Amino acid sequence: MVINYINWNIDPVIFKIFGISLRYYSLLFVGGLLLCIYILSWIFKKEDIPSDFLEKLSLYGIVGIFVGARLGHCLFYEPGYYFSHPLEIILPIQQLPSGGYKFIGYQGLASHGGALGVIIALIIYSIKTKQSLINTLDLIAVVAPLEGCFIRLGNLMNSEIYGVETKQPWGFIFLRNGELTPKHPTQLYEAFSYLLILLIALLLYKRIWPKIQNGFFFGLSLTLIFVARFLIEFIKERQVPFENHLKIDMGQILSIPYIIAGIGFMIYGVITSKRKIDLKSDK
Repeated sequence: MVINYINWNIDPVIFKIFGISLRYYSLLFVGGLLLCIYILSWIFKKEDIPSDFLEKLSLYGIVGIFVGARLGHCLFYEPGYYFSHPLEIILPIQQLPSGGYKFIGYQGLASHGGALGVIIALIIYSIKTKQSLINTLDLIAVVAPLEGCFIRLGNLMNSEIYGVETKQPWGFIFLRNGELTPKHPTQLYEAFSYLLILLIALLLYKRIWPKIQNGFFFGLSLTLIFVARFLIEFIKERQVPFENHLKIDMGQILSIPYIIAGIGFMIYGVITSKRKIDLKSDK
């Protein structure tokens, strides 16, 4: 049987103007955020939350995602390099061996850091608007998997963060990286997983909200996203050399606290929601 693997050789740069490039990754990253905000506007309207609160939430959330994801990559995966080149943490440049810098865009964003950045941003938003933090977390959690899906599609366009060798007919040969053998397109595995999680969250939101809130949806998204991430990491290539000495890689290590926290929030959400219903029925 002849197997025709997928030869992947997409240029990650859409076009360049005056030395500055527009990449598919950037387009997908921003496009995913805008789509999340659009769905949130429908949810906010449904929950009768002022539209100007959505504007504040969007601003804090975008800054939180980006700063958290960037710092997460720099501190978790390549701390030695970035401590020696601190300017490259905050600016989209790279130092040249001959001296000087070149524009490269922000190459390196960690989803674990992005998740933590969003949580911090939501805490600030809740303080500023006096909105319930835990209810805001629930609403954000309904749409958050969509951004994860778009980010992984961006990784595919960059020919990065792919899997180990495979014999499956859907294997991708990442020619831009000099690969000669088919690899698992783990970017697509994660993207499809996050899309499925989004559909589950939206379905449950329509069916059980407001009977179950109080962190349940936040816990659900955390648990499902990072369980998917943990499992798919088993067939990913290691991203940095020091991971070769670990039994599980850095992505899996960082996923464990999120999974534990997610399960805790789900349990808390079910228990406290049930108590509220019981109290209402007693009255």
